[in-house]
Amino acid sequence: MTILCHIDDIPELEARGFVVNGEKLLVVKRRGQVRVYRNSCPHTGINLDWQPDDFMSFDNIYLQCSTHGAQFQIEDGFCVSGPCQGQKLVAVEFEVTEGEVVLISLE
Repeated sequence: MTILCHIDDIPELEARGFVVNGEKLLVVKRRGQVRVYRNSCPHTGINLDWQPDDFMSFDNIYLQCSTHGAQFQIEDGFCVSGPCQGQKLVAVEFEVTEGEVVLISLE
């Protein structure tokens, strides 16, 4: 069991990056709900963040790839625009226990 952070550590409509056992992850929050994804664009495999913890589009509606501008829905990681349109970010299994975002599996 790996605790990534407390849910309150992620501001609304923002994301934070983490590295666990060499795997780059991101935690994003919208409407009080969090999602965990691998920090890897399906187009090239590059990290999504522009700078550390800067994952969001300018309007804070989508996660956005720093290289080619692909935009992903927060709720399901689905790419709505860009070179990987129709693909998805890889979701990571987690649960929120007593306010802590806890990884279940990195598989």
